[in-house]
Amino acid sequence: MERRVPTKDEVLAYLKEDRNWGRWGDDDQVGAVNMVTPEKRLAAARSVKSGRAVCLSREFPKTPAPNNPTPALHFMKRVARGEHDGYYGDFYGISYHGTATTHLDALCHVWNEDGLWNGRHPDDAANMDGATWGSIEHWKEGIITRGVLLDVPKHRGEPYVTMDKPVHGWELEDIVKEQGVTMEPGDALIVYSGREKWNEDGNPLWGTAQVPGGELPTRPGLHASCLKFIRESDCCLLVWDMMDFTPNGYDLAWSVHGSIFAYGIGLLDNALLQPLAEACFEEDRYEFMLTVNPLRVVGGTGSPVNPIAIL
Repeated sequence: MERRVPTKDEVLAYLKEDRNWGRWGDDDQVGAVNMVTPEKRLAAARSVKSGRAVCLSREFPKTPAPNNPTPALHFMKRVARGEHDGYYGDFYGISYHGTATTHLDALCHVWNEDGLWNGRHPDDAANMDGATWGSIEHWKEGIITRGVLLDVPKHRGEPYVTMDKPVHGWELEDIVKEQGVTMEPGDALIVYSGREKWNEDGNPLWGTAQVPGGELPTRPGLHASCLKFIRESDCCLLVWDMMDFTPNGYDLAWSVHGSIFAYGIGLLDNALLQPLAEACFEEDRYEFMLTVNPLRVVGGTGSPVNPIAIL
């Protein structure tokens, strides 16, 4: 891969000429998760060495914050059963898309002028009862596959990714070689950028600093040049703590998030990856079994998830 920033035309080509439409049939609603076969799951299970489990989920985001403007709801109730007995119950409510909740985006979540995954028009993909195309229930068996962590801060010798140095595709290639791993079809690509370290270092809370005169927040993350690497890796899932570098410099509504409609991969946003990076460093290995099990919501555009890596 060339070590230069691609032009807008090249980025648009990544999203159009390299797309996976029709690869698994014109009516496919599973996307790249089709590559997670029984054989792929067995291979992932065989990669487990120590049995160490690492949670990749952030806490249920009940506390209001600049990057959590619609906090999750958690209501408690106490009910008596006779004079001495009873039980506690509760209610959960959550608006999970955004920058606070660890969640999985379904294939119906985003689109561009060419449409949703496999070319479906957004007008034909949802109604008031939910999504009717590419919704989360098509992944109801879970995504259980081999995960590969690419540790950007370790590679750079710096604590976190910054606005002036977004993650580029050629850098991901370098990390793969440096860590001695090989990407295989159907893998989960996991990119650690140091979000917690960014927040701890006195920077504006990740995802909240505003572009002067703009509507979107500035945030460090993955540059659109990563699209080429993502496609060529043939991954089924992208797991990340920092998301698309914003503003993306191309005046595009979707840069790396375009992987959803172009390549049919799931995006697992706002993962907590520092504990996994530390575990991988301690065990000196960057491949493991990953389990991601979304809620079975018919018509859902995604789901909160609690991903678990097993080393």
